[in-house]
Amino acid sequence: MQTAFICKHFNELTTTELYSILKLRIEVFTIEQQCAYQDCDDRDLICYHLMGIQNNELVAYSRLLPKGVSYDDYCAIGRVLTKSTVRGQQIGITLMKTSISLCKELFNEKIKIGAQSYLEKFYSDLGFVATGHQYLEDEIPHMSMVLDK
Repeated sequence: MQTAFICKHFNELTTTELYSILKLRIEVFTIEQQCAYQDCDDRDLICYHLMGIQNNELVAYSRLLPKGVSYDDYCAIGRVLTKSTVRGQQIGITLMKTSISLCKELFNEKIKIGAQSYLEKFYSDLGFVATGHQYLEDEIPHMSMVLDK
């Protein structure tokens, strides 16, 4: 099945798109991963939001953060997710490749992510390199990873 990727700045999102984004983030991070945290963190307001759509349904998502928002010297990709019903279809790879390409186009900066540790190989296959030690975020092991321009 074909996935269309659309990227919009927060100010360009329709209310339906924003609702779909927040609903899917809650579904994946709050319900599936049992992370109790404030998902709406005001960073959304200054980010670009990449949406993967199949049959008019949001199935993949990431947010692209300008340099200085999450990290002083890097732009960032965050809130990376795919809907459980489409996992195993390589949509996550396409989502990340598109996220990387858009970060280069929009920000022209090195990219840093806070990756869940079990996904280290997934991100390293995309060119990211682990930096520093593993840390816990919402009781889930993470590691910082960087992709140079």
